[in-house]
Amino acid sequence: MQQRSLHRGLPLTTVGFGGAQIGNLYQPISDDDARAAVEKAWASGIRFFDSAPHYGLGLSERRLGAALQERPRDEYVLSTKVGRLLEPTPERAHLQDDDGFAVPAATRRVFDFSRDGILRSLEASLDRLGTDRIDIAFLHDPDEHWEQASTSGIDTLVELRDQGVLRAVGAGMNQTGMLTRFVEQCDVDVVMVAGRYSLLDQGAERDLLPAAREHDVDVIVAGVYNSGILSRPIVPETAFYDYRAADEELIARARSIARVCALHGVDLPTAAVQFPLRRAEVRSVVLGTGTVRHVEEGILRGGTEVPEELWEELTSLGLVTAGR
Repeated sequence: MQQRSLHRGLPLTTVGFGGAQIGNLYQPISDDDARAAVEKAWASGIRFFDSAPHYGLGLSERRLGAALQERPRDEYVLSTKVGRLLEPTPERAHLQDDDGFAVPAATRRVFDFSRDGILRSLEASLDRLGTDRIDIAFLHDPDEHWEQASTSGIDTLVELRDQGVLRAVGAGMNQTGMLTRFVEQCDVDVVMVAGRYSLLDQGAERDLLPAAREHDVDVIVAGVYNSGILSRPIVPETAFYDYRAADEELIARARSIARVCALHGVDLPTAAVQFPLRRAEVRSVVLGTGTVRHVEEGILRGGTEVPEELWEELTSLGLVTAGR
């Protein structure tokens, strides 16, 4: 497994383990299947693991921490997110979470980017993960909370980083505009962008990636399959893009990209994983992983060499931008 180091020295494997699915994203998986996925990732050489309180109302962090409990702590990088506190709602425990995760609604998410909120979030995450430290902390989806997140939120993380409690800090979002503001205006080390640098959306090339290069900020890319439309070699009649049903134009474009990939002996999901790794600013691609099969596929796609001619043809046809 190849590694690329952050400017602050943290080595990330180019394929990272994304913990949303072991938090029962959209559908439940068993504790045994979640553990097996983490163990397969470890055996395959993955040493970067990402989670968040949001994922399954803490279930992802608990499962990830349990699966990594016996692993040497200095041999892997662990990231999680802050800004969403989990407050008990026992009166709703008989209901299911209404934010995409198949878990009981025994707690609710409350946005809080204050100093106290950040500290409480990290303390709770450490407890769920069963570890004594988190390597990277991201402000999680502060879309409607710029003022607080860009002041008390990031200031608290920077203070903890400078004290040695954290090793790198940043923000993770599904948009590039605010992430670019964090890069340009705040003391961040790394950002995670989901869905905005993919075969179907190269928006990050217009603002985030140039800013990251200028300010020596590293980038981690998530959501490379754009909610599933790029996850299979053959694009189906119905597919999801950006968490909702894809329209006919998007499906047609994805199929055109898939046809070009096939002509070069590469399947669509492999190209989706490899595309962002062409940029020097990108240190890792985090793949949503819930089963052993997901790990095996991700490892294969992350290790496949893609001919430069594929990217050249996609660019010449106007299907993607240059990507460099």
